[in-house]
Amino acid sequence: MNVDALNEKYYPLSPEERIRELYNDFNKVLYTSSFGTTAAYLLYQFSKIHPDQQIYFLETTYHFPETLEYKAELTRLLKLNVTELKGDKERNQFTRTDQTWKKDPDLCCSVNKVEPLEKIKNGYEVWVSGLMGSQTKHRKDLKIFQEGDGLLKFYPIIDQTEEQINTFILEQNLPEHPLKSKGYNSVGCIHCTVQGRAREGRWVNKSKSECGIHLK
Repeated sequence: MNVDALNEKYYPLSPEERIRELYNDFNKVLYTSSFGTTAAYLLYQFSKIHPDQQIYFLETTYHFPETLEYKAELTRLLKLNVTELKGDKERNQFTRTDQTWKKDPDLCCSVNKVEPLEKIKNGYEVWVSGLMGSQTKHRKDLKIFQEGDGLLKFYPIIDQTEEQINTFILEQNLPEHPLKSKGYNSVGCIHCTVQGRAREGRWVNKSKSECGIHLK
């Protein structure tokens, strides 16, 4: 089934129905989560629909302590199968010593996010991520299924609003990311994230709105 046919099939479905149907159409599913402010929605859905699904967390070594605490809380609460994915130890240490995020944030993201993910992508047919069209200019034009760099991408909540997702999280009594109440609507690495609405708190004063893993 080609991408156009997949999108035509999946668009009338709810996010939950899309996730259920995914496992009828694909066997090798890659799922990455940042355990950010809206991550609980998809994590909850997958925990109910396919509880054995492996969930990769890109451990950049630059996460807020609150994000790591939140990851531990959701993993325990939803009984998630989480695997930490780390970049090369020496290259990560270089970015730390060099403070690469200040002078070349694209390189820092490449070393700590893009490169470790590239090492495992070949083993999968489709990659799940919780992007929403309302978050950035780049994301607003994305469809549920997108072709990219040899791996089909699946965005089951791309046409949902943050309000819809946050309402669901509240209705299911799921915990909120600890930084959300402090004005962080989008949470990434500690050096490149400040308080702000939508993703306006990411890479402030830099011509960058994505870490790079969703641009290929």
